[in-house]
Amino acid sequence: MSTTELQIDQLAVNTIRTLSMDAVQAANSGHPGTPMALAPVAYSLWNYVLRYNPEEPAWPNRDRFVLSCGHASMLLYSTLHLAGVQQLDASGKHTGELAVPLEHIKNFRQLHSRCPGHPEHYETTGVETTTGPLGQGCGNSVGMAMASRWLGAHFNKPDFELFDFDVYALCSDGDMMEGVTNEAASIAGHLALSNLCWIYDDNKITIEGDTELAFTEDVAQRFEGLGWHVIRVPDANDLELLADAYASFKRTEDRPTLIIVRSHIAWGSPNKVDTHGAHGAPLGEEEIKLTKAVYGWPDKKFYVPSEVLAHFKQNLGARGRDLYSEWRGQLQDYAKKYPELAEQWRVMERGELPANWDKELPVFPTDAKGVATRISSGKVLNAVAKGVPWFIGGSADLAPSTMTLMTFDGAGDFEPGNHAGRNMHFGIREHGMCAAVNGMALTYVRPFGSTFFVFMDYCRPSIRIAALTHMPALYIFTHDSIGVGEDGPTHQPIEHLAAARAIPNLMVVRPGDANEVTECWRMVMKSHKNPAVFALTRQNLPTLDRSKYAAASNAAKGAYILGDAPDGKPKVILMATGSEVSLCVDAYEQLKKEGVAARVVSMPCWEWFEMQSADYQESVLPDAVTARVAVETGVRQGWDRYLGRHGRFLGMEHFGASAPGNVLFKEFGFTVDNVVAHAKAALEGE
Repeated sequence: MSTTELQIDQLAVNTIRTLSMDAVQAANSGHPGTPMALAPVAYSLWNYVLRYNPEEPAWPNRDRFVLSCGHASMLLYSTLHLAGVQQLDASGKHTGELAVPLEHIKNFRQLHSRCPGHPEHYETTGVETTTGPLGQGCGNSVGMAMASRWLGAHFNKPDFELFDFDVYALCSDGDMMEGVTNEAASIAGHLALSNLCWIYDDNKITIEGDTELAFTEDVAQRFEGLGWHVIRVPDANDLELLADAYASFKRTEDRPTLIIVRSHIAWGSPNKVDTHGAHGAPLGEEEIKLTKAVYGWPDKKFYVPSEVLAHFKQNLGARGRDLYSEWRGQLQDYAKKYPELAEQWRVMERGELPANWDKELPVFPTDAKGVATRISSGKVLNAVAKGVPWFIGGSADLAPSTMTLMTFDGAGDFEPGNHAGRNMHFGIREHGMCAAVNGMALTYVRPFGSTFFVFMDYCRPSIRIAALTHMPALYIFTHDSIGVGEDGPTHQPIEHLAAARAIPNLMVVRPGDANEVTECWRMVMKSHKNPAVFALTRQNLPTLDRSKYAAASNAAKGAYILGDAPDGKPKVILMATGSEVSLCVDAYEQLKKEGVAARVVSMPCWEWFEMQSADYQESVLPDAVTARVAVETGVRQGWDRYLGRHGRFLGMEHFGASAPGNVLFKEFGFTVDNVVAHAKAALEGE
């Protein structure tokens, strides 16, 4: 390497460092130390290794870079600025400006800046995923690597390598301590995802002080035990050792790679290097001057040498442009030879569904005995999978119970040595599963994960991030109430519907019978901007006679009139979701016999109902009818918006108990007689 090359490398590294220092200082908030330490790591990866075209940052076969330690966001923003990454709008079109202009760096952490405190996927082009809670980015990167392997197995041909992108994730000590990271690493090791590289910043500093306070394990030994290839780089400033490490990753074909990089937080700072004081606070103006002097840097704020911009353009820019052009040409030739697969890819890339994808969705016959919604959902899931070839996913070791196994010919298992399968086995790793599902959702496929509803507690951080970033991820939860029965209160989700509904942008779907299941699946699959949660029963539910009650297609509106008073003017309204819908139907029929003008409303998805017009909502729940009863085997929270001041709620005010489900329903008052009594009490209370 010539002196000139060494000088420009060092100049570029110090530009990343000083931009990061200045931005944090201007905001008087942030984390300067890690960007200062890891600038050589990010620089060498982006400038010399990454297959990425800054002019086409949505190139499908680009390598992905995930900053899992999102608090070090200025490391990424500085790099995106120097790389010249172009900003795209929500539809994927170029806006004609940089993703991270210098003005936005100057406004780091301020309102309307594309440089928020932690990287936001929906805010800034070049940010591959939203990484706030530590460990999430690690889990996402595993899903991205899984999607890359699946896309390759599905589309690649001997003469066409359309999909072979690698995934790099930069991780901190905090990431390594989080449980979700270990779950994700275990999945990756088992699946032998050799296209996945984690770079672990071993700086030995956390907010409270030295990692010796709480973290003394041998990370290398742990990852070797998980089936990873482990490389050590003793000095983050050694660009040649970093280059060797990346090359070793590229040569490793049988397992994922962990590169352990020893760095020094706030490197170059005379007074704050290797101290926790540089982790989450600005260096201070005087310390910045001293540090810039160490770097041989002019005493200027937000200084970007023109030769650094030119250097990135000559390396990353030229390389990325050539790789992208080659890929586009390959895609054109592929379309001529494999037109059906090429059309399938075009539909995927646009985020659409195939024509007639829902033609095999089942219609279930009337059945008083009925079927559990987990079972009807399993049948619908298989029909969806036949119609949408890129619908993939699995469960946390519960597929036989959650009914999420794809059983048709050709579905297969996604496993080491066979990444073409569509059934994914995540093991008992709920959090890692959902984080990986989120990563897949960012990579063209339509993924799902599944477990029991009570275990949503393990999944909630990932679900929240999916809702925050509008990922079309699907979480299928079964055993949704006290109907679980004998497993007892530890397995009976009481507060989980309310907890899920509290998350903005999340579609919480609890269908009332088999045909509502079909229609809810149809609605969920059409949505490409919101994640969805299914809450499904273990116990059988009657399949309603739709010649007698309203069509199940109305479920798409979120709430609808299932049965009504003869003149359409009810005195009391019964409302329910899921397994309690049929209970309210029976109570409605009993009230009719007694001459009480009642209406029964099924509400499979509150969020869809809230999207309807005010006129439609009024037609279903007229303000004039104040006598209302809501029935749901969960806590009351959230229902008051529909009950009003005079409504009554029949639900759970405590945890459940261990007994058969039908015994518990009776014990806790979920009977026709009790619903009728509540309806009459509501009428008397007017």
